[in-house]
Formats: sequence, structure tokens, C-alpha cells
Amino acid sequence: MASVKNMTSGSPLRILFSFALPLMIGNVFQQLYTMVDSMVVGKVLGLNALAAIGNGEWLNWLVLSMVQGFAQGFSIRLAQNFGAGDERSLRKTYVTSLKLSVICAAVILCFAFAALRPVLRLLNTPSEIFPITVTYLSVIFAGVPVVMAYNFLASVLRSLGDSKTPLRAMIAASICNIALDLLFVIVFHWGVAGAAFATLIGQAISAGICYTALRKIDVIRVPKSERGFDRELAGKLLKLAAPFAFQNLIISVGGLVVQFVINGYGVLYIAGFTATNKLYGILEIAAISYGFALTTYVGQNYGAGEIKRVSKGVHIGVLMGVVTAAVIGAAMLIFGKSIVGAFISGKPEDAAATIEIAYHYLCIMSVFLPVLYILHIYRSSIQGLGDTIMPMASGAAELVMRIVTIVFLPGLIGTEGLFWAEVLAWAGADAVLLVSYYIKMAGIKRNH
Repeated sequence: MASVKNMTSGSPLRILFSFALPLMIGNVFQQLYTMVDSMVVGKVLGLNALAAIGNGEWLNWLVLSMVQGFAQGFSIRLAQNFGAGDERSLRKTYVTSLKLSVICAAVILCFAFAALRPVLRLLNTPSEIFPITVTYLSVIFAGVPVVMAYNFLASVLRSLGDSKTPLRAMIAASICNIALDLLFVIVFHWGVAGAAFATLIGQAISAGICYTALRKIDVIRVPKSERGFDRELAGKLLKLAAPFAFQNLIISVGGLVVQFVINGYGVLYIAGFTATNKLYGILEIAAISYGFALTTYVGQNYGAGEIKRVSKGVHIGVLMGVVTAAVIGAAMLIFGKSIVGAFISGKPEDAAATIEIAYHYLCIMSVFLPVLYILHIYRSSIQGLGDTIMPMASGAAELVMRIVTIVFLPGLIGTEGLFWAEVLAWAGADAVLLVSYYIKMAGIKRNH
């Protein structure tokens, strides 16, 4: 049973942690099935198949992150309406956001298929993995409406303070995905398409669970008289959400440039970076959860005019994030080599070289992980205040830093330069976000 939660009173530490914990557990399950996908593909289908999935990773993220951007952007206003206790506006925002989500899903779906082959060619995708990548992404992109359904419904639940239903949804999706991975790839021999189908079926199940829960929440039960499409509100929602989606888009463009450069170093580097990138989700698992918690917490408290609680919650979030990042980073330094090895098979000399590439990349990201956590916390807090422009600017900073690093640093220090693009991108975004947050909060405090 879904339950809403008002975050405008009580201990910020307890509220943030209790909200983030179910999201973390859900992300653990999400990363579990992502890792199983890659392990099954890498071990059963080989290095080329693993490299093919990795080659399409940034294009996949580009498309799906736009879906997430619109869904999360719409939910910011929902959190503010809920914190202000304005139920009529909350219902109107919910209905208009729902209809906008359908439109956005259709547009993104068309864009994804139109961009698929041209972008893979621009990435200089090796010929031996090109058709495998096309097959995998074609299935994934066909499921864009399903992904939008889950992301929108889960974002609505989180904006109302419910992080437990998305947890249940993700657990169910993960169990289903893992079982279907084994069935489709190992038993039915469907190749990478089987792994993609397993992912989409899992997403459909999670969307269904979230929808069932939302139907039971009285505060967004909309009477027929309030089901119209409010064009003025739609414009405001798009103005709020579009920079969110565009932020993810420009971050993805930087990732595509990185992928283009990595592709020039051959299949072993592609596979090595793929293995580590599959652990990226584990590295930022708590950061994403803290981010969702702070977006909701800041949104509700800002809507209620509780500005001091906003500041206190953000500072607590930073402390939680830095400590968590240090723990996760240390664990990856100790156990990371064994974990990345679980994704990789092939000739012993090829496998050993790929593992070394993957672990070296993982070590650099693990040491500087607190930089990533600070990024998530401040970006999400600014978004909770209703500002999606400066987070978009931070995405532009990531883009610039990724491109400058990956294009020029290898020429100065060799292949070592390939491993620093991600960390320096995080640092560039942090510089923008820290300045933006404190300037914005100073202005808000003066007006209150």
C-alpha cells in the first residue's frame, strides 16, 4: 500500500535517510540485474557482445535519460504543490504531467530510432560489433513508452514521499529480469536481444506495480471535472522539465565523444570500459538515492516556506554523501578487480588485459567518488528549489570537461588520459553547482 509522507517537520537526518534507504535497496536490485545482464552476455556470448552493449551504452543513456529528465522535472512541481498543501493544484499538475509524458515518450521514441544507425556510424563503431549493437538498442528503444511509464509513476510517488513502492517495484523487476536473462540468453539462445527483452519486461512489471499503488492514493484521485489539459500549466511544466532533460542530453553528448575516442583503441578497451561502467551504478547507488530524497525534501520544504529546513537538510545530505562515497570507494578498491573479472571471458591474455584496463579505470573513479556524490546532492537540491537552468549549466560543464580531457589529455600523457575524463567532468559540474546553490539560497533568504 502506497503512503504519502510530508517532509516539512521532523529530523532532516532521519527523514532523508529513511526516504533514501528504500531507494538504495531498490537501486541495489536494479544494479544487480544490470550486472547479471552484462555477466551473462560477457561470459556466454563473449567479449564482442559485451563490447557491443558497451558501445551503445551512452546512446542508450542519452535516450533513457531524456525520459527520466522529463519525468523527474514534472515531479518537482508535484512536490512543491504537496508541501504547500494545495491539493487542487497537485491534481491539476498530475493530470497535465501525465498527458505530457505520453507526448514526450512518442517524440523520444521517434528520435531514438532515427538517430540509432547514424550515431553508431559517427561513433566509429567497429564493424564486428555494429550489428550486435543495433540489435540490442532496437529492442531497448522500442520499450521507451514502458520506461516513461515507470519513471513518471515512480517520480510521482517519490514527490509525495513514498519511496517504498518504487522499491517493491524494482525488486520485482530485478527478479523477473534475472530469471528471463538466463532463460532467453542461455536456454533460448536469443543473444543480446534476449537480454534486452528481459530488461523491458522487468520495466513493464515495475510500471504496473507503481500504477496500482497510485490508484490507491486519495490526494491524486482526480474527478472527471478536473481531467482537462491545462495548456498554461503545460507550458510551465515543460519550462521546468525541458532543461532537466536537456541537461541529461548534453551530458550524454560528452559521453558519446568519450565512446568515439575509446572505440579507436579497439575491442579490448571497449570491453574494459564497459565492465567498469556496469559498476558505475554501484558507485553512485547511494548518490542517486540521496539526490531523489533531497529533491523531494527541498521541494516540499521550499513549497511550505521552510527555508531554514532546506539549508539544514542539504548540509546533512552532503555529510551523508561524502561518508557513503568513502565507504563504497574503499570497497571497490579492495574487491573491484574480482568483480570486473566476472564480466570478462575470452583468450587468457585478452581477458587479463581487459581486466587491467577495467580495474585501473575503476580505481580512479573510486578514489574521487566523493566528488560525484557532492554533484548529485547539490544538483538535486537546486532542482528541488525549482531551478533547472543551473543544473543544465552544470551538465554543460560536464560536457566541456569530458571533451577537453578525452581529446587532449591522451596526447599529453598517453592512454592514462582516457581514464580521467569522468572524474574531471564531475569536478567541472561541482564548480558550477556549488556557486549556484549558495548564491540562490542567499537570494531566497533575503526575500524571506
